[in-house]
Amino acid sequence: MLALWIVWLALTLLLIGLALYRKFEAHFHEDDLLHLAEGEERLIPNQVATARLLDRIDGWGKTLTVVDAVFGLTLLAVFLYNAWQESIKAGN
Repeated sequence: MLALWIVWLALTLLLIGLALYRKFEAHFHEDDLLHLAEGEERLIPNQVATARLLDRIDGWGKTLTVVDAVFGLTLLAVFLYNAWQESIKAGN
């Protein structure tokens, strides 16, 4: 059971790392201005690439959040069930 808790912890740390990566990518590379003026055309491909990268990171983040939550809740349910079973055996 300890190995499963370690896997869940690693998954949680991966999710935290992904969130930090997204935060730094957005902070250093995202440009919130809409470039329409003449001479700003060269900035548009970088904006599009950054937006696509952040969308991919967001997709992975949502998926990993659901997997992490379900895995963690399942582990907790199994742990509580085992503890309950042990308390019943100890009571007999």
